[in-house]
Amino acid sequence: MRDLKKQERTAIEAVARRFSATWEKGSDPPYAYIMVAGKRVAVDITTLHRRGTKGNAAKPRLRFDKVATRLMERLQATLGETVPDGMTVLLTITAPIHLPSKTAASLEDKIQTLLGRGSPGRDEKDTIHGNRVQIRLLRDESERAPKMIGFVHNSDSDPLLLLNMTCELLELISAEAGRQTPRLRGDRWLVVINAGGNSCLDAYRYIYSQMRMATDFKKILMVFGDGRVGMLTG
Repeated sequence: MRDLKKQERTAIEAVARRFSATWEKGSDPPYAYIMVAGKRVAVDITTLHRRGTKGNAAKPRLRFDKVATRLMERLQATLGETVPDGMTVLLTITAPIHLPSKTAASLEDKIQTLLGRGSPGRDEKDTIHGNRVQIRLLRDESERAPKMIGFVHNSDSDPLLLLNMTCELLELISAEAGRQTPRLRGDRWLVVINAGGNSCLDAYRYIYSQMRMATDFKKILMVFGDGRVGMLTG
């Protein structure tokens, strides 16, 4: 049984307050247990570091209008059949989208060209039919990872922030989903510590929803530096 770090203790205390629960230290893992409505829940704790982003980066503002949704649905359907297992395509497009059908066709061709190079390189930036796009290929991810995660965002959102957030959350969830843990009776929750503020919670929820990766966790919660607790799922 290892001692909880100060940040971990602060996080589990915040979760306990959120659910009006009591808690006790666990083993390694789970790091703690909380008592919720008479049930003993095992809690694993991990940390999201937000690599390569500025602390004062603007809140990502995503768009979900019909044009944006249809474009992403088309790309997900097409790329789902052509992207190799173990690789994920990340894509950002600045709204409003011009010439969506032509843009989708051009993006499909461009992404296939990038995939044909054989190995991911630096982020690819381009303007396609008046739309600013940024593409990143991830390799060596879990085979259960999605083939594509895409964002349509307002012009004041930083696409690099969205790409970095997605990379780290995907890496974290893939690692947790693939980790061998003792079989426990009852529910198991995952608490993700995020030292930043809670302005990105909606974006994280969207990212997680796009992963569609099965885990053993009944709930996944994010605890922010200001002590607030947000739900990613459950």
